[in-house]
Amino acid sequence: MDKIPILKIGHFLMVAIQVDLYDRLALNLEADLVQAVSKTGARGVLIDISAVSIVDSFMGRILGNIAGMSKILDADTVIVGMQPAVAITLVELGLPLKGVQTALNVEKGMELLQQKIKITEEEEPEE
Repeated sequence: MDKIPILKIGHFLMVAIQVDLYDRLALNLEADLVQAVSKTGARGVLIDISAVSIVDSFMGRILGNIAGMSKILDADTVIVGMQPAVAITLVELGLPLKGVQTALNVEKGMELLQQKIKITEEEEPEE
């Protein structure tokens, strides 16, 4: 069975999708990633889709589900490397991924997640 590696980098988890996701692989990624957030206590999830050239409504829903479930577990999600054709397709399918942050590349995505953690930590009251 194929698996997409999930890397832990500091407070974040990173996934680089390098293959076209068929339905079963996408569902496995969703379950594995949400479980990894819970297990590691990650504060952010970065999903690199720069190698993804086409998406369908199922894949769009999976990305939205991952972001929603991660948020419930106190982790922000940033999707990076989205190709213009993928963005157009998602909007045309009525899946603009509301609440999901995007960045142009991995470096900018990591910066965005680091800024979110700093803001959250500053807002938390000291005990």
